[in-house]
Amino acid sequence: MATVSVDESFQGRVYPASGASTVSADAVRAFARAVRAVHPAHHDAAAARALGHADVVAPPTFAVTLAQAAEARFITDPAAGIDFSRVVHGEQRFSHHAPIVAGDELTAEVHVDRVRVVRGNAMVTTRTELARTGGTPVCTATSTLVVRAAEDDA
Repeated sequence: MATVSVDESFQGRVYPASGASTVSADAVRAFARAVRAVHPAHHDAAAARALGHADVVAPPTFAVTLAQAAEARFITDPAAGIDFSRVVHGEQRFSHHAPIVAGDELTAEVHVDRVRVVRGNAMVTTRTELARTGGTPVCTATSTLVVRAAEDDA
């Protein structure tokens, strides 16, 4: 028999922003290289400034690095009962409100929107609201994780 350990009462819980993170140009460039984003605005500040940005612009999927770092507060919360070794990333969606630019100071608030058990596996949907420290929304990152059921030894 399979058992799931994710606490379903975590649905609706919010993990408030725990400070701001500054987006570095080096991080943007490294991510752009990793995902083979070749647009000059991702690598060259002058090219980004020519487009009206203060510094290099992150590729759209860069938001996942910030969202996953914030989601770790939920995933590693012992009371949530998530065994990370059993987690499979099911889906990731982004709704961008503004570009992420090197030098941005961003906060991340994590919402546990849904915890649902299907055949012993937990389907967990989180929503991370990324915003500039002044409150301007930058990106809504929605992630669905599957926490596979553990097989009982009995």
